[in-house]
Order: sequence, then C-alpha cells, then structure tokens
Amino acid sequence: MTRRGRGASRWASAYGAGPWHLLGLAACFAVAGYAATRVVGAGIGMGFAVWFVGAVIFHDLVLWPLYSAADTAIRSLPKLPARLGRARPAGWRPAVVNHVRVPAGLSCLLLVVWFPLIMRGAERNYRGAVGLSTSPYLGRWLLITLVLFGVSGLLYAVRRWAARRPDH
Repeated sequence: MTRRGRGASRWASAYGAGPWHLLGLAACFAVAGYAATRVVGAGIGMGFAVWFVGAVIFHDLVLWPLYSAADTAIRSLPKLPARLGRARPAGWRPAVVNHVRVPAGLSCLLLVVWFPLIMRGAERNYRGAVGLSTSPYLGRWLLITLVLFGVSGLLYAVRRWAARRPDH
C-alpha cells in the first residue's frame, strides 16, 4: 500500500468518510450559518425559530406517518419483479410506486413552501406587500399538481407500452 493510500485509509477509519464528505459538510454549515445571520439581521429570528420547530414537529408527527402509510399502501399492490441490471423477465411491468411518489412529493413540497398563499392565510400581508391577491395560488397549485400527475401517468403508460414490446 502506498503512503497516500495508508493516509486515506487512516483518515476514513478516523473520520468515517472521505475528506470530500467533511468539505461538503463544512460548506453546508457555512451556508446555514450565513442564512442564520440573515434571519437574525432581519429581526425575524423568533418567528423563524417558531416556524422551524413547528415544521419539524408537523413533519415528524403528521406528515411522516401519512406518507409512510401511503407508501406502504402503494407498495402492497401486487409485487412486481425487480429489474436491477438483469434482463426483463416475461411479464415485467414498470413499478407504479415511483410514478406516484415523485409527483406527490413535489406537490407536497410546493404546498409546504407556499401554504400561506395557497390557503389564503396571508392575504392581508401579501396584499399590503405586493398589492396583489392570493386567490390565484390555490388554482395554480392544483393545476401544477394535475400536470405533475398527468406527466407521470403518461410516462408510466409509455414505459408500460415499451415493456410489452418484444426485445430485439
């Protein structure tokens, strides 16, 4: 083993991961620290802390059980054979679970980020800040959700059609 190889091995055994991992973590902490200074500098530190703790609690106590149950329900559908690097067995079909997970996850992410505007909870503040109503947000979110599921369903249909075609 070369000297460099021994050093990398010692580093990995002492730290638990490679040096790029530590560099990535340091960059993440630097960005988070910068964001925290901007929040405190804007004078909204307490509101941000309440929102952050509420979001963590809401996620862990409400959302996690909901999407875990939904995922379990989807995965309990008739089992489909795995494909990982093997030839497709006769009757192979693409898994539906990711064609539901991805649009649902993106839709939920949009809802979480824009919740006050979608549910018109920030109408007065929003109108005062930008002079516009929050009324279009619900319809736009529903349209985006419909498009996400439509594109995903179309992609699933194309993959199912391609799976039925005989391989050449």
